[in-house]
Amino acid sequence: MSKGEAAISVLFVCMGNICRSPTAEGVFRHHVEEAGLSEVIAMASAGTHGYHVGNRPDPRAQAAALRRRYDLSALRARQVVAADFERFDHILAMDRANLAYLQREAPAGFRNRARLFLEFGSMGMLEVPDPYYGAVGGFEHVLDLVEDASRGLLSYLQQSITKRPLSADGG
Repeated sequence: MSKGEAAISVLFVCMGNICRSPTAEGVFRHHVEEAGLSEVIAMASAGTHGYHVGNRPDPRAQAAALRRRYDLSALRARQVVAADFERFDHILAMDRANLAYLQREAPAGFRNRARLFLEFGSMGMLEVPDPYYGAVGGFEHVLDLVEDASRGLLSYLQQSITKRPLSADGG
């Protein structure tokens, strides 16, 4: 789904787009669907680097997500492109290094769209740790953080949706 089809669009970003950002996309998509807002909120994920373009999420991320009933199997890694800064209202980085990359690459006037995803969380952390080189438990920790921040992000977006003025045709 693209910005043109939804009122609000969100892009989740990590380095390679095979662990953290596809997990965030899958979890957030689940929450949006449960809230009945799939037609209003669009989401995607991408990586700041093109290491894994076209690949499915890491098998460990998929397995951890499936244990919590999130299916990431249809997602494919892609790299952030210049058009993403205009296309997405919210560009949410998993950590400060990826946020710095996004702010450096953003065209003038679009830097304010990039921020840390965990700013929407309540667990006292600002960065989603990269589980790629760690133990399997790291993927569960990522899910805990992502689930919490997804709930916060959805609440935030629901508030902005209710504050939007109606168009002239009432919609």
